[in-house]
Amino acid sequence: MQPIQTNRLILRNFKRADAPGLLEYTSNPRVNCFLDGKMNTLEEAAAEVQKRNSDDSHIAVSLQETDELIGELFLMQEEREPDTFNIGWNFNARYEGKGLARESAEALLDYLYMQKEARRLYAYVEDDNVRSQKLCEKLGMRQEGCMMEFVTFTNHADGTPKYENTYMYALLKREWLKRTSI
Repeated sequence: MQPIQTNRLILRNFKRADAPGLLEYTSNPRVNCFLDGKMNTLEEAAAEVQKRNSDDSHIAVSLQETDELIGELFLMQEEREPDTFNIGWNFNARYEGKGLARESAEALLDYLYMQKEARRLYAYVEDDNVRSQKLCEKLGMRQEGCMMEFVTFTNHADGTPKYENTYMYALLKREWLKRTSI
């Protein structure tokens, strides 16, 4: 993808120098949905960065001043509905509370609606991931429902699967355009 610049950030493909930053926020996942992406070594992170280098479904988010990786955005285009994308994000906790996730997500939404001709974007958020719920709401996304015991990423202490209740948030292009024209 072509890099996208915001006031403070650069959205771009991953590159070799991102491995330490990727390891920093993937070595200790803060929400269960990222447990399967947990990395324990710099070598694992370097291999993952190499895979993501030419994969536009994972977008590196770096600081404009230093190019330091602070997180990522991800997207998956629906096969049956090519104008619909599932989106998400994962950020380093050191950068929370500064509006950086919102700034990058707004740029992603604008890119998907205006460049990729998206009609509908949606995000799955676990019911205990309050930060992501708030980000969805700040982006103008509406909660469309809660899927009870929708998916499992981990087990309880007794070894049985822990099923997550998952909210679905969505936003249509016409809603985004109305919101951004105000």
